[in-house]
Amino acid sequence: MRDREYYLDNLRNNEKKLILELEELIFIESMSFYRDKDIHWLSAPVTTGTISSPMGLGSDSLPVEIYLDGRKTYLADSMQFLLEYGCRLFKNGCWYIMPTFRGEDVDKRHLKQFFHSEAEVPGNLDDTMNLVNEYIKHLLRKIQVVIGDQKHLNQVIEHDIPRVTFDEAEKILGRENIEHRKTWRNLTRDNEQKLIEYFGGPVWVMHYDEDAVPFYQRSINGKAQNADLLMGIGETVGCGERWSSGVELEKALSHYGHKKTEYEWYVKLKNYQPLQTSGFGMGIERFLLFVLKKNDIRDIQVFRRFNDGGDIVWFIQEK
Repeated sequence: MRDREYYLDNLRNNEKKLILELEELIFIESMSFYRDKDIHWLSAPVTTGTISSPMGLGSDSLPVEIYLDGRKTYLADSMQFLLEYGCRLFKNGCWYIMPTFRGEDVDKRHLKQFFHSEAEVPGNLDDTMNLVNEYIKHLLRKIQVVIGDQKHLNQVIEHDIPRVTFDEAEKILGRENIEHRKTWRNLTRDNEQKLIEYFGGPVWVMHYDEDAVPFYQRSINGKAQNADLLMGIGETVGCGERWSSGVELEKALSHYGHKKTEYEWYVKLKNYQPLQTSGFGMGIERFLLFVLKKNDIRDIQVFRRFNDGGDIVWFIQEK
């Protein structure tokens, strides 16, 4: 569908209006949720000179380069590093919701840009997983005020989300059915769906192989201190515990083959003020896929992120 017809159709589409209302609700209720916990909003830019994702061997996306005043920089893929900085300013942590940009193919699960709800707090992986559980339940309760009671939403609100390690997930799926690389393993899209079916709803998968996650995720004995929340279409939330000191971080940078000079400020921050933090990122569009029981993320975008030869300005001008 060309853009002109797409935007005209949206004016007659009550579901698109509902999506915008739910996005607004998520922002308002996120503010309320974090304010009650004295977790502060962080006003972060949409550009960064220090990319944080993708930095894992299992990633299939690329950073998005742009030039400002002739200098190369990047559109934000995540502002985790600044959120870690914010944890040194605010004792209970900080959060934000803003657009994130990824150089990846658009398909049922991916958009080149999406809205990202991220938070970083002092503590370990378990602290952040508990925060995410509480955050999601809060959002779903408020969403049901708008869309009414939904069985799949009540299941999350009323019950604990099960947790399994990656090794346990492999036993459930069968070793031969998951993706194996030289030094790490990964879950395929089909694997994620089978785990959701096995547990009858959302499930946490914890402790991936060290080399399957980015350098900034803390690991113990080769196991990453991370967790992915699988719900709806698959991975919707990613959590991780960070290295607390610059010495640990430098070792991780060397292990992954990254240049220390590119992350010098990040290393200095941890040397200057060591602090154990953990955090998460949730794709809002993927979360809404679960809420609305849809299976194509492109159905959640009201305003196209990747245009077919035009945009809404063209529609308005011709109208």
